[in-house]
Amino acid sequence: MNKKIYLLSLLIVPVLTFAQQMDNVKSTLEIYNTETDEREIIRSEEAHFEAPNWSRDGSFLVINQEGKLYRVDLKTNVKTLINTDFADRCNNDHGISFDGNYLAISHFDQSGAPEGEAYYGGSRIYVVPIEGGTPTAVTPNTPSYWHGWSPDGKRLAYCAERDGEYDVYTISIDGGEETRLTTAKGLDDGPEYSPDGKTIYYNSMASGKMEIWQMDVDGSNKKQLTDDKYSNWFAHPSPDGNSFVYISYHEDQGSGHPGMKDVSLRLMNLDDGSIKTLCSFTGGQGTINVPSWSPDGKRFAFVTYEYIK
Repeated sequence: MNKKIYLLSLLIVPVLTFAQQMDNVKSTLEIYNTETDEREIIRSEEAHFEAPNWSRDGSFLVINQEGKLYRVDLKTNVKTLINTDFADRCNNDHGISFDGNYLAISHFDQSGAPEGEAYYGGSRIYVVPIEGGTPTAVTPNTPSYWHGWSPDGKRLAYCAERDGEYDVYTISIDGGEETRLTTAKGLDDGPEYSPDGKTIYYNSMASGKMEIWQMDVDGSNKKQLTDDKYSNWFAHPSPDGNSFVYISYHEDQGSGHPGMKDVSLRLMNLDDGSIKTLCSFTGGQGTINVPSWSPDGKRFAFVTYEYIK
């Protein structure tokens, strides 16, 4: 996969293995309208692409495909390569700053990679201008997988493996020392800031199965938000902060988030905790790993998959 695969032992499987498995897949980029409950197909390819971000001006989506990043124009459907210079092994953890000027990417640093390993375990976070350019490294340590910008643009939130444990960290956009926010045994992943910058949503195995949690930005006041039969991942708060969309696997996946599974996209109302199932399809890894709400908060983008026969 273009990010990471977890077994119960948290053994990392080489990324190229998943990419090879996805050679015979059709990817469909869709938009869900939360006001009408309608789905709109934007683009389909007999290829594997992932993880749409919605631009802050509302005009295009960013996706990753075969290690590179592309913008898809929402008026013309034209797909254009984003210049990321040396960073040509990008995974599906990427996103646009709140001011719309920068793109955070997670690129596999090949330093020390065994010969023949196209995607090594050394994902590092970089920042590049939204129009493209030479990326600037932010995280000194690997592996690190981006998931959220703070609204003021000063910090990044991410999942990282340190000493055999995957936890949530934040770091200054200028780099330097990272701050660890979670310490529970098992995987903590998918951190994303609330629009007011006071809360971080994330998914965690802290309860014994994968659920959505929230905490203050300093790591305090951790609270579990979901508790059901599903494996719940990647909470993305709406621009107004009143709800979040997330992906639910119909069957327990342990610490994994594989592709090509039966999944649903669900919406939690943060005022009363109610949950609405929006749609169900084949997906998982790559569907909605990163923030993908439209600026007006009425729609979000996601990717569905099907095998090509």
